[in-house]
Amino acid sequence: MTTVGIVGGGQLARMMHAASVGLGLRVVLLAEGPDVSAAQVVHDVVVGDYTDLATLAAFAARVDVVTFDHEHVPTSILESLVAGGATVRPGPAALVHAQDKAVMRQRLAVHGANVPAYRVVGSPSALAAFGDEVGWPVIAKTSRGGYDGKGVWKVEDAAGCVAPFEALTRGQGPTEAKGAGHAGVQIIAEEYVPFVRELSAIVARSPHGQAVAYPVSESVQLDGVCVETTTPAPGLSEAQAVACQRLALEIAAELDVTGILTVELIEHPDGHVVVNELAMRPHNTGHWTIDGAHTSQFENHLRAVCDLPLGLPGARAPWTVMHNVLGGARTDLVAGLDEVLARDPSLRVQLYGKSVVPGRKVGHVTAYGDDLDDVRRRARDGAAYLRGGDA
Repeated sequence: MTTVGIVGGGQLARMMHAASVGLGLRVVLLAEGPDVSAAQVVHDVVVGDYTDLATLAAFAARVDVVTFDHEHVPTSILESLVAGGATVRPGPAALVHAQDKAVMRQRLAVHGANVPAYRVVGSPSALAAFGDEVGWPVIAKTSRGGYDGKGVWKVEDAAGCVAPFEALTRGQGPTEAKGAGHAGVQIIAEEYVPFVRELSAIVARSPHGQAVAYPVSESVQLDGVCVETTTPAPGLSEAQAVACQRLALEIAAELDVTGILTVELIEHPDGHVVVNELAMRPHNTGHWTIDGAHTSQFENHLRAVCDLPLGLPGARAPWTVMHNVLGGARTDLVAGLDEVLARDPSLRVQLYGKSVVPGRKVGHVTAYGDDLDDVRRRARDGAAYLRGGDA
């Protein structure tokens, strides 16, 4: 039996574990605490610090392959694991492009991918100079650790250029960007790209180069947090969709990714797309695949890291909508299932076992069918009922 070690105990690891059962894989979890999302369902749990080399080395020695729920393990530690003979997928040479936005931007620009104009800036004055050069507003980001809108600032003018640097100095940047394991966090300045929507191109790639591409999804963000995905992206022509899929497959091959790669794209009003972010693990915008695709992103990630043949990525229905359940008035989500599933027995619900905090991702609802308006309404209604608000 192959043993997969998952670093990180969040909902992605929880759903990865569910996918492992049918494949006959054994999962060992390195979790941040004994009661985190995945630790509630995985049998073999190690509680430890993912930034400590000795902890990671001992963990890696127990498993056949190491993979990730998040991208925050320091690159130097992963390189040490590989040097010691551990199998790490995706490997550190690939994963660094999802960990460090400065490295990612430079590599993609060399590859010829469409990326925003950017510059690593070391001071407010350098950020202001970039804004004067490319035009205001601009986007400032931490090179490491930002997610769900954290570590990202929209800077309207020179007066706002101090805030990103002050936030890091005061320790108010993203938690994962702090500490000795993440020394060298930088601020990246990017041009602000006007866009009509955000798209997500997800591919899976195995160690020997087999790769599959999922249908392209449209995602809706609120304050930097994904709230909804629609698959396939409405109004995207076949040629545009194929171009997005081809781009993601090319990036996966160029970076030698093993596992899931998500390429987050922003669509310009004229139809061309720009690469915004990369993620090298199952991704929120791919949650629809659990119930809406022939093979979920979680199963294909495990198939890839275990070097098994990849499954079909196609959709089961013409339309699939996934709506995140963000923390709201209802604190007992399980009790809310009675109401939600009685109203619409065809809905698919995933709860993450997390305590309810306002705005926190605590689950998601998926609906699918032939009529987009109906599918979207059902998914939104189900998520609203679970939040405890009006549909």
